[in-house]
Amino acid sequence: MSHTIERPAPPADERLAARSPIRKLLGRPEIGSLVGAVVLFVFFSLVADAFLRASSFSTVLYSSASMGIMAVSVSLLMIGGEFDLSAGVMVTSSALIASMFSYQLTLNVWAGVAVSLVVTLALGFLNGLIYVKTGLPSFIVTLGTFFMLAGLNLGFTKLITHNVATPSIEDMAGFAQARAVFAHDFTVGGVQISISVLWWLLFVAIATWILLRTRSGNWIFAVGGSATSARAVGVPVTRTKIALFMGVSFTAWFYGMHILFNFKSVQSGEGVGNEFFYIICAVVGGCLLTGGYGSAIGAAIGAFIWGMTSNGIVYAEWNPDWFKFFLGAMLLAATVVNLVVRRRAEAGK
Repeated sequence: MSHTIERPAPPADERLAARSPIRKLLGRPEIGSLVGAVVLFVFFSLVADAFLRASSFSTVLYSSASMGIMAVSVSLLMIGGEFDLSAGVMVTSSALIASMFSYQLTLNVWAGVAVSLVVTLALGFLNGLIYVKTGLPSFIVTLGTFFMLAGLNLGFTKLITHNVATPSIEDMAGFAQARAVFAHDFTVGGVQISISVLWWLLFVAIATWILLRTRSGNWIFAVGGSATSARAVGVPVTRTKIALFMGVSFTAWFYGMHILFNFKSVQSGEGVGNEFFYIICAVVGGCLLTGGYGSAIGAAIGAFIWGMTSNGIVYAEWNPDWFKFFLGAMLLAATVVNLVVRRRAEAGK
């Protein structure tokens, strides 16, 4: 009499295991910052009567966009595993180039805008090229660029204009058209909104599409996780890294144009220290300092948190001297939360 021997079923492939919607949600980089933004919004709504006023909230959005435009590209660079400490002064450099080139040569302001774009992109390319050719940490490379640009901003401005600020370009040809593109304000329901808010949201959408829907997005995550492994499987690491640095320089140019056409002149000492605010927005939004993890949406939420905090303290009539303390506390808290969320997400895969 024969007996049928049943073989044990092969173990299920863990790669095919279904994940619950909640687990997928908790695995998103921006979930921690989203919860923080909701808590912060409710908190300032309760402690500051002026916070929910339409005019006040438009100021919050403008402050968020001011950080968020740069935080988008900085977040992509951080996902790629690198930093750019020259981002803050590069914004000022782009504005100074556009202003002085047009004013000194009596040209249409669009000529200065075009020259500024070329020079600023070249600065980003140079940052990336020096990094990939020397192998030095991007922290060191861009720190050197930071000091050089800060010195050039002040030195050239005083040499050419005999002042620390550029002359007003409000009366120059093309100013009105350029202002409509970079610094126009429009009214919605009686509330004045800056066009920079719309540009910010557009940049976030484009960056999110690149990260989640294109091959370049896969490359960014790959080079941030391990450049050596990425190169071994055919990822163009050099090209990707340089492109990320140029992405930062592009948004620096764009935001520099906003500053120029919004305020009509530029102070040569502006921008110093803002690079840390951009990094804070990205980290609060879920980007890891070690690279390979993060999102543009998270960076946008981080910028919104920055905007709420910077203005909420004023609306609550607290001492603004404590503002940087809150920023530092948020940075530490966000770093810990992001680390915990990522470990739990990886453990549940």
